[in-house]
Amino acid sequence: MPGLVSAMQGFCVIGIVILVGYLTARMQIGGPSAQMVLNRVSFFISSPCLMFAILSKEPIFEIFHPSIIVAFLSAMAVGVAFLLLNRSFFHLGAADATIGALNSLYLNSNNIGLPIATYILGNPALVAPILVMQQAVFTPIGLTTLDVTTKGKASLKAIASQPLHQPLLLGSLAGILVSALNARIGWYPVPNFIFDPIKMIGDSAVPLILMAFGMSLRGSRPMNERKRRDATIAVVLLKNVAMPVIAFLLAYFLMGFRGATLYACVVLAALPTGQNVYNYAARYNVGLSFARDGILISTISSPIIIAVVAALLS
Repeated sequence: MPGLVSAMQGFCVIGIVILVGYLTARMQIGGPSAQMVLNRVSFFISSPCLMFAILSKEPIFEIFHPSIIVAFLSAMAVGVAFLLLNRSFFHLGAADATIGALNSLYLNSNNIGLPIATYILGNPALVAPILVMQQAVFTPIGLTTLDVTTKGKASLKAIASQPLHQPLLLGSLAGILVSALNARIGWYPVPNFIFDPIKMIGDSAVPLILMAFGMSLRGSRPMNERKRRDATIAVVLLKNVAMPVIAFLLAYFLMGFRGATLYACVVLAALPTGQNVYNYAARYNVGLSFARDGILISTISSPIIIAVVAALLS
C-alpha cells in the first residue's frame, strides 16, 4: 500500500520538525522568548498567508464540496460531547474547556491532512472544505470564547467584531473571494509578484507551528497534571475514535456517500488534532499543557487509526 506508506512518511517528517524545535529549545537557541515569537509570527502573519495561498488557488466549487456537511456535523458532535463530559466529570474552567473542545474537533488539515489527501486519497483539494469550516466557523467561535473568558468580560460589540480581528479568518475569506473572482472572470487576478511573496511567507507557517510545539516539550512531562489527565484521554478518544465513526455514519446514512467519497470522509475525520490549537492556547496563555498533551497523544495514535480505516475501507 504505497499511499499508506507515504502517509506514514508524512508523520515522520512532522516528527523530525518537532524534534528540531525541541533540540532548539534544549540548546537555548533564540533565548527564552523564542517559542513565543514563533507562535506569534505564525498566528498573525504566516498562517493567514498560507490560508490565502491555498484557498485562492482552489476552485470555488471544490472549497464548498458537500463533504463539508459531514465534517461540520461530526466535529460539532465531538465538541459538544466534550463540553457535556466536562460539565459532568472534569469541571474545567471555561477557557480550558474551550481548549478541550477545540482539541476534540479541530483537524490537522494542513501539515498532515494535505499529504494524506495527496498520497492516500489522491486529491489534495479534499481538505479545502475542512480548511474553510475550521477557519470560518470553529476558529472564530473558539478564539472569541477565549478572548471573552480570559478578559473576564463580554459585550455584544466585542463578540460581533471579534471575527474581524482573527488573521486566519481574514486570510481565508480573502482567498475564497479571489477563488470566486477567478471562477467569475476566468483568470487568476493576483499577479505573481504579489502572490509569490504571500506564498513564500505562508510556507513558513507549518514549520513555525511545529517547531514552537517542539520547544514546548522541553522540560515538560506529558499527562503530568492529574486534574486534566482524564480530560486529555477523553479528548483523544473523541478525536481519534469517535469522530471517524460518526463521520462514517453521517456519510453513509445521511449523505449517501459510497466508494472514494465515503473513504475520504472517514480518513479525514481520523486526522489528529491540529497544532493550531496549541498556537491558540499560547496566544491566550491558557491550557498550554492540556493542548500540548492532547495534540501529542492524538498525533502519535492517529497513524494507527488511519491504517485501520485504510484496511477496512480503501
